[in-house]
Amino acid sequence: MKALERTQFERAAQPIARMGAVLFAAAMIALALENLVCARSVSRSMGPRYAVIPALPFLPALPWLAYAFGALWLACAVSLLAPRTVRAAAMACGGLLFACAVVLEAPKYAAALGVIGLRTVVFEPLALACLAWLLPGRHAIPGWLERAGRYLLALSLVVFGYDHFPALAFTAALIPAWIPWHVFWTAFFGVAFIAAGLSIGLDRLLRAAAFSTGAMFGIWVLTLHLPRVLGLYGIPGAPFNPDEWSSLSVAVGLWGGCWALARA
Repeated sequence: MKALERTQFERAAQPIARMGAVLFAAAMIALALENLVCARSVSRSMGPRYAVIPALPFLPALPWLAYAFGALWLACAVSLLAPRTVRAAAMACGGLLFACAVVLEAPKYAAALGVIGLRTVVFEPLALACLAWLLPGRHAIPGWLERAGRYLLALSLVVFGYDHFPALAFTAALIPAWIPWHVFWTAFFGVAFIAAGLSIGLDRLLRAAAFSTGAMFGIWVLTLHLPRVLGLYGIPGAPFNPDEWSSLSVAVGLWGGCWALARA
């Protein structure tokens, strides 16, 4: 009976996992396209010197780098949708994101360890990198990479959860006004992040943790990020702010990547 229930549960999880993989690929495509669009706008506004506007939160505002990185990233992201190329594309996409986190962002954070914003910009691409590596499935990648990806993803989720508490009031203020109990939900999701990170790191109840974490990001996409970029919350300039679009794509990527992980 237990074996039958487990089989039925696994079958029910497969459509969610497939949807998650598509969402993750779509988010990576959106980030790559945003990179190319922002590179054009930066190159027009720069003149003889470099502008300070970032092409993406993970890259410096250098047009040639934005074009090259965006084109390479777009090729990898599109290849995530094809079963025959998903493994190679996932390895390449994860490597690019890992380089962004470790080479470009980690040194900035190391100089200001108490700044939550810098910490977030390190661990967001790191979490996306791990989800990319884990996307083909644990049997399709080397064991050491599966373990490293799972441990680093777990660390990222624990950091996300911890950061809810030092910035409790600030994070609570981001919740839309029509949702009650802002502080409660901020603390609740912080604890949920930490619990999910521990579960994934210890490889216990991994499917439930991955599905729940993906659902959290999905809720934020639908109630916070998407309405902001559509201008529904009346935030000045939000629909034209690249940071808002980047945040939306990152949240969709974390949503989809976690759901894709739920098949493990």
